[in-house]
Amino acid sequence: MRDSEREIAALREEIRAHDRKYYVQAAPVISDLEYDRLVERLRRLEAEHPHLADPDSPTRRIGDAPVEGLVPVVHQAPMLSIDNTYSLEELRAYGDRVARLLPGETIEWIVELKIDGVAVSLTYERGRLVQAATRGNGRVGDDITHNIRTLSDVPLRLAGENVPPLLEVRGEVYMTNADLVLLNEEQRRQGKELYANTRNVVAGSVRLLDPRICAQRRLRLFCHGIGRAEGLAVSTHMQFLEMLRQLGLPATPHVTLWPDFEQAVVHCDSLIERLHELNFEVDGLVLKVNRFDQRERLGSTSKAPRWLIAYKFEKYEAVTRLLDIRVQVGKTGTVTPVADLEPVLLAGTTVRRASLHNADEIARKDVRPGDIVVVEKAGKVIPHIVRVEKHERKEELPQFVFPTLCPECATPLVQDEGGVYIRCPNPTCPAQIRERIRYFATRNAMDIEGLGDKLIEQIVSTGLVKSYGDLYRLRVDQLVGLDRMGQKSSGNLVAAILASKDRGLARLLNALSIRHVGIRVAAVLAERFRSLDALTAASVEQLSQVLEIGPVIANSVHEFLHSDYGRRTIAELASLGVTMQGPPQIESPRATPLAGKTIVVTGELPRRKRDEIEQLIQQLGGRAASSVSKKTDFVVAGEKAGSKLDKAQALGIRVLTEDEFDDLIAQQ
Repeated sequence: MRDSEREIAALREEIRAHDRKYYVQAAPVISDLEYDRLVERLRRLEAEHPHLADPDSPTRRIGDAPVEGLVPVVHQAPMLSIDNTYSLEELRAYGDRVARLLPGETIEWIVELKIDGVAVSLTYERGRLVQAATRGNGRVGDDITHNIRTLSDVPLRLAGENVPPLLEVRGEVYMTNADLVLLNEEQRRQGKELYANTRNVVAGSVRLLDPRICAQRRLRLFCHGIGRAEGLAVSTHMQFLEMLRQLGLPATPHVTLWPDFEQAVVHCDSLIERLHELNFEVDGLVLKVNRFDQRERLGSTSKAPRWLIAYKFEKYEAVTRLLDIRVQVGKTGTVTPVADLEPVLLAGTTVRRASLHNADEIARKDVRPGDIVVVEKAGKVIPHIVRVEKHERKEELPQFVFPTLCPECATPLVQDEGGVYIRCPNPTCPAQIRERIRYFATRNAMDIEGLGDKLIEQIVSTGLVKSYGDLYRLRVDQLVGLDRMGQKSSGNLVAAILASKDRGLARLLNALSIRHVGIRVAAVLAERFRSLDALTAASVEQLSQVLEIGPVIANSVHEFLHSDYGRRTIAELASLGVTMQGPPQIESPRATPLAGKTIVVTGELPRRKRDEIEQLIQQLGGRAASSVSKKTDFVVAGEKAGSKLDKAQALGIRVLTEDEFDDLIAQQ
C-alpha cells in the first residue's frame, strides 16, 4: 500500500472516530478548527488521487448531483403509527390494559423523548448504508438515501467488529433550534422566505432532489427503533440502544428505564419540566415495553403496536419582543433570570413573563434585551423562550451580564460546584426570607391560613418578620393597620400561626426549605428518626442508608442541621414551642398488624385523603410506599385505583378497602 493510500485510509478512519465522539458520545476531543483541517487534508488527497475515491468517504457529505425523482420504497417491516393520548387518565388506562395482557408478569418501561421531526428508516447491509427512506404511508415511502448521506451524524459504515449482516434502524431526522436561527439569518441575507419552525425545514429538506441543498441545512438524526435485522444479540430496548452507540449510530438521548408503569408516568411530568434544556423540539414522550419477548406477545393492531404509546402535550408558540431580563431570588437562594415580554396571547392567556432558568441558558440561546423571541408553552409548564429570531436583530444589542451580587442583599453570588445554578449564600437575604415564609405557610408545610403573599410582603419589608421564629412572636397590635388587616383578621391570623406549632416533624422538615427536601423526603426522615434531635445526631452515612435518601439529600440535610443558620433556626423554633417530634410510635409495634409492613395506598378513598391514611400507617409502625413491588404487604385501594391495583392483583398481594383497613388496624 502506498503512503498516500495509507494516509487517506487513516484520515477517513480518524474523521469517522471524531464523528462518533461528537455526534454519538457528545464528547469531542478536538476543536472544530482541527476537525475541519483533517477533512480539508483528506479532500485534497482524494482530489490528487481520484482512483482512491470512495462513496463512503466523510468528504462526500456535501452531496452528489441531483437525482431525477424520488423512488418509492416498500417497507419490508411496516412503519406503523403510534397510539397517543393527551390525558394522564388515558395514559394510566393504557398501562392497565398492557398489565391485563401480560398477567402476573413484571413489565419494565422505557420513557423516551418524542422528537418533533421526520420519521425515517436506514438499512445497513454488512455494515454499509445501502438505503434510507421516509415513512410515507407506513408501507411505502420515498428513497432519500442521497439526502441522508449528507447528515454528519449518520455513519456511512458502521463501527466495531460485531456488525450485524442486516440492520434496519428507525429514527427521526431533526434540526436544532440553534441551526434554525443560523438558517433564517442566511435566508434573510439572501432575501428568501424564512422558516417558521424546525420541522418544516426537515420535512422539506429530506425530500429535496438536490442533496447539496440538504447538506447545507445541518440536519441530524436520532435512532430509536428497529425494523428488519439479522444476527442481533440483544433482548431489550436498553440493550438495543447501547448496541447502536457501539456501532456509531446516534441513539435517542435522555432515555430512562422504570420498574413499573406508575413510576414511568411520574417521571414523565418531571421530564416535561426540563424540556427547556433541549436544543431541539419535542412534541411528547414515548413509553415502551423494554423486553422484546413481551413486545412480541403484545403484538400490534392494524395501525399501531400495543407495546408503546405516545404521551403528547399541546404546544403553543408566539412571537414577541423581550423588553428586559431581571433576576429573582428563591427560597434556597437560587437566582433565576426572568424575561419581561411585550404582552402576547399564548394558549388563551396574556403572557408577560417567561422563564430563562439559568445563566447558561441565556448564553446558549444568546438572548438579549430588545430581541424578538419565540415563546413556547407546553402542557402545564410555565412559558419559556425557545429561540431568538436573530434575523430580526437590526442592530447590535448588548449581551445580558448576569449579576455578581445579590440584587436584594448585595452578597457575592456563588455558583453550584459542577452545576449551572447561581445562588445567594446569605440565609438572611430579604428575598429568601420572603420566599421561605411563603412556603412555610403553605398547606403541605405549616398550613397557616390567612398568611398570603401580599401580607408576607408587608411583614418582611417592614421588618416585623426576619425569621420563622418572628412569625410566632407576631402580636395583634403589630398587624392592625397593615393593608387590609383589622382587629378581627389580625386576631385570626395570630391564632392560625399559634395553631401551626403542632403540625409535627414531617411538615416542619418540609417547611424549613432544606435543599432537596420536599414532602416525600420529609415524611421518610420523620418516620425513620421520629425527632429532630435524633435526626441531627445522625451522620451523613446513616442518613444516606435510609431507603429513598441518597448521598446528595443526606449531605444537604446534614449540612443544614449543622450550619450556624440551621442550628439557630431549630433552637429558636424549639424555644417558641414548635413541635420537633413525629407522631408517637406505639410502645409495642410488633403487636400491631402494620408493624414492619410495607403498604401502598392508591385511588380515591371514601373518607380519608391519601396523605392522611399514609400518616396513620406510619404512626402504626408501617411504611407507606409509593409503588407496588414484590416487597409490598398490603394495598389499600379506592375508586380509580388503576395500574397499582392491577399489579397488586397480578402479584397476589392482599388488597384492602378502606373499611377492611380499619378492621385490620382495630385488631390488637
